[in-house]
Amino acid sequence: MIRTIVKRLWLVPVVLVAWELATTAAANPFFPPPMLIASRMYEMWFSGPFLLTEEAVDNFGPSLVRVVGSWGAAVVLGVGLGVALGRTAWLADYIDPLVEFGRAVPPPAMLPVFLVLFQMGTQVQVATIVFGIIWPILLNSIDGARNVDHLQTDTATVFGLPRHLRLFRIILPAASPKIFAGLRLSVSLALILMVISELKGSTDGIGYLLSVASSNADMPAIWAGVVVLGVLGYAFNSLFLLAERRVLTWHRGARGTA
Repeated sequence: MIRTIVKRLWLVPVVLVAWELATTAAANPFFPPPMLIASRMYEMWFSGPFLLTEEAVDNFGPSLVRVVGSWGAAVVLGVGLGVALGRTAWLADYIDPLVEFGRAVPPPAMLPVFLVLFQMGTQVQVATIVFGIIWPILLNSIDGARNVDHLQTDTATVFGLPRHLRLFRIILPAASPKIFAGLRLSVSLALILMVISELKGSTDGIGYLLSVASSNADMPAIWAGVVVLGVLGYAFNSLFLLAERRVLTWHRGARGTA
């Protein structure tokens, strides 16, 4: 266990030491050393009576709720619509042009539109995140549902298996590897869009903290925000991979047998 952790993370302290030495020698205010960044992080967010300061609670919480809630909504919409389009040819013929148009629109370009529609508030961040991350989920769900083995579905039809059982016992399991590929892309994208939406349309959140630090030319605070986002991204990806390994155990076993 310890050997595995050391093997995976040995480069981190090496990079931190090199960063500390290089930035200390350069003395560039735009690239502060890690020790200064860590000190600023502790002062701003981790020096409270129960670890987190009031500023951290007021800004980290809303960001996490937005990104997790938006991701959940996008999963429900993207997988549901994707499976429907993948299994219904006539519906796909009508909807595909809209899908291709929507996926071509850069999500940040929709931020001014959402600001007009919803004004400033959580609705703007949620709409921006959902609009940006639904496309990889939707497209992978369509592809996965469309390429289910016809022998399996035909056999289920012959034996009179009800539609809901065909969906949950055949179609979704067969499409799940593709669906999870889209979900993994959407996790990192959700974090990026959370920050972008909070830079302009929010009065709280991690993106808002970065905007305030930028306005005050507080470089250690800016880098502290970048570090927090990197840690969050790593944590989200690790949790997702853990869930994926559990859900798709059968898939890896089938590939190993093949």
